Amino acid sequence: MNELIRLKDDEGGATAIEYALIATFVSIAAIFGMSALGITLSNMFSMLGNTIDNALQAVGLI
Repeated sequence: MNELIRLKDDEGGATAIEYALIATFVSIAAIFGMSALGITLSNMFSMLGNTIDNALQAVGLI
């Protein structure tokens, strides 16, 4: 019976679950942030490439 009372009052597992939830939310936020950054960088480099192509065509190098 004392074992059941001791297990009921143990909060070590709750702390581990809280840390796991925090790590999960931080990971999800990082994934979404990096994904948005990757899309933005891709768009920026595409625009830069198109601008360079247009400039080279304007001066007759392509």
